[in-house]
Amino acid sequence: MHRVSVVGASGSGKSTFARRLAAHLGVGHVELDALYWGPGWTPRPQEDFVRNAEAAVAGDVWVLDGNYSALRPAIWARADTVVWIDPPKPLVLARVYRRTLLRAIDQTELWPGTGLRQPWTDALAPWKRDSIVRWSLQQLRRHPRHFGDAMSAPENAHLTFHRLRSRREVEAFFDGGHPSSQQ
Repeated sequence: MHRVSVVGASGSGKSTFARRLAAHLGVGHVELDALYWGPGWTPRPQEDFVRNAEAAVAGDVWVLDGNYSALRPAIWARADTVVWIDPPKPLVLARVYRRTLLRAIDQTELWPGTGLRQPWTDALAPWKRDSIVRWSLQQLRRHPRHFGDAMSAPENAHLTFHRLRSRREVEAFFDGGHPSSQQ
């Protein structure tokens, strides 16, 4: 396991898992959101985002987290492993809401150098169209079909897939007892 793509819904724990895995492997960690978002919640120019993401996966070892479907073919072509963090929906929604509320309260910069902080509207009106809580729910509805299909797609035959659905499975992964690769 040298080049790992970590995917999952917002609030699933993918960034936390990816940082932990990168430290465990002694390799760099890249969060695609940090490459995508610029100041004022504006996406960076697409060509810059793609160039920076391609540079991030050009190396021999890395752990990357994020779900940008436009980049997935290029990332997965270089990856040897995909870890799908997929805990139960109620847990993910509770996590994403709690994280959103705490970030709105403390106003910590989300990605260094962007000046971006969690908007209060995400915590106070999670049903709004651009809320991260609503976005996470939409992802939770799409991912089982999307990633489930990807696990058996011929173009991904070179990848080892791990679908981790619980804290126990995450801990087993780190303890070396990797769960079944095609769950």
